[in-house]
Amino acid sequence: MQSRRCKACGHAFRPRSQVPQQRYCPAQACQRARRRSWQRAKRETDPDYRDNQARAQRAWLDRNPDYWRRYRRDHPLYSERNRLLQRQRNERRRREPIAKMDASTPKLPLFSGLYWISPRSCRDCKDGRVNGAIHFAINPIGAAGSELQREDLIGPGTPRCYRGAF
Repeated sequence: MQSRRCKACGHAFRPRSQVPQQRYCPAQACQRARRRSWQRAKRETDPDYRDNQARAQRAWLDRNPDYWRRYRRDHPLYSERNRLLQRQRNERRRREPIAKMDASTPKLPLFSGLYWISPRSCRDCKDGRVNGAIHFAINPIGAAGSELQREDLIGPGTPRCYRGAF
């Protein structure tokens, strides 16, 4: 049987004749990677296995209630690093508003009237991406009766860019 490359470490190995589909070499670290991969796939596809794992994890946590408190106390560098990363995550959340990428609700309400809707290449969208999204501009060209026109709210002739579908 010819040699193969290990899926975990990339080294060449000879698969066992009893396991013709062997993809991992016999090294301990590679076998651990194989088991982790199997468990991940099993949790994603088997609800019974996932439920059993969750119950086992909960039972362990019930038997070891102060595990994380002791761990943080015994590993101050871990705790400090976690605090620093959490501050960075909080700061990023404050700077970048969270929005649904597929939401097509305009910031300002659209009033009754006639609008010119046209495709638009978008430079001023907040994330600057065009791939996978439909971008369009809405320009008011008139309103019914005496209702406020959209251009009165955002300035005359100022198109707004939105993503979404009609």
